[in-house]
Amino acid sequence: MSDVLESMGERLPGNMDVEKAVRERYSEASQAAEPALCCPVQYDVKYLDALPQELIERDYGCGDPSRYLAVGETVLDLGSGGGKICYIASQIVGAEGKVLGVDMNDDMLALARQHRQQVGDAIGYHNVTFHKGRIQDLALDLDRFDEHLRRQPIQSSGTWLEAEAEADRMRRDESMIQSDSVDVVVSNCVLNLVDYRHRAQMFNEIFRVLRRGGRAVISDIVSDETIPERLRQDPKLWSGCISGAFVEDEFLAAFQQAGFYGIEIVDRQEEAWATVDGIDFRSMTVRAFKGKDGPCLDHNQAVIYQGPWKQVMDDDGHILRRGTRTAVCEKTFQIYGRAPYQDQIISVPPRTPVPPEAARTFDCHRGDVRDPRETKGSDFNLTQLNDSDCCGGEKCCE
Repeated sequence: MSDVLESMGERLPGNMDVEKAVRERYSEASQAAEPALCCPVQYDVKYLDALPQELIERDYGCGDPSRYLAVGETVLDLGSGGGKICYIASQIVGAEGKVLGVDMNDDMLALARQHRQQVGDAIGYHNVTFHKGRIQDLALDLDRFDEHLRRQPIQSSGTWLEAEAEADRMRRDESMIQSDSVDVVVSNCVLNLVDYRHRAQMFNEIFRVLRRGGRAVISDIVSDETIPERLRQDPKLWSGCISGAFVEDEFLAAFQQAGFYGIEIVDRQEEAWATVDGIDFRSMTVRAFKGKDGPCLDHNQAVIYQGPWKQVMDDDGHILRRGTRTAVCEKTFQIYGRAPYQDQIISVPPRTPVPPEAARTFDCHRGDVRDPRETKGSDFNLTQLNDSDCCGGEKCCE
């Protein structure tokens, strides 16, 4: 699947039960605050007034992905824990938005659900739901699966196989998080807790549940060097967000290999949060977008890269040279008109729109300069002289 994530799997801790170590540590942390599990994060205080102090104290994050949300969006929080980010997101997206939290820890889920009515009443609406599930398997609702196992407990290899078949049916017919259903996936210091063997699947699941044009905003702990085996075998360091940390460049590569584009570091802790055996660990927040799939069709469009670099290359290999009219397909033209590109790109649409049925297949790897006559039309012969002294933009004549 992913070369980067498969290579991570080759470095998998051989004897440690990662999920057990994480589950036990966070169950304890749900009962009493454990400062060692988190980096200091400054949240917008206006969103904290509605939250019980218990949720504020038992938050174990390393960043604030909620800063990148908007009104009306459907948000999925992976590893939602006590629900702090969910309840902050609830206020940002408003009554017309929706927030889903997913966590596999029963004690953390109980803490989050315990305050759902109180927080909803305080902000004036209820738009948060919590689900029990593994973030690398967002289709299987573990609450529903637990109900099935209570009715039909596993007592033999035969009932074990039947349970597996029922889990597959639930994923297919009763998916906990539907494909293409979420505007934003957020997570706060959780992806590094997942076993290396499941990380490719985890990124694929994030991609699956996002709508076209949606985005992931993930805060996590990263390291500046590969973590040696002796540290990865320490369950306390793993559950403490150290041993399972992504190496910085591998973290970004994992988004790319899952199919995301426009991947950018939007926040990075300057000073290391922790240093172990000379390896620095710090918080980093990455934003990445979904929606570059689909056919490439030529609508005589061009884009001009504004700079400041002499040239840049995007995730699909398009090379944009500063100040040059670069030919692009309709799909890429639309992508460049949105975040995170629009502030660096000048869009050059055709004078006469090309009907979809007339558009030809476009080779996105050719990197051609778009002749202005292609955009304006070969029969464009207008002569027009402007007598005005104003040529400096909208405000030059004011």
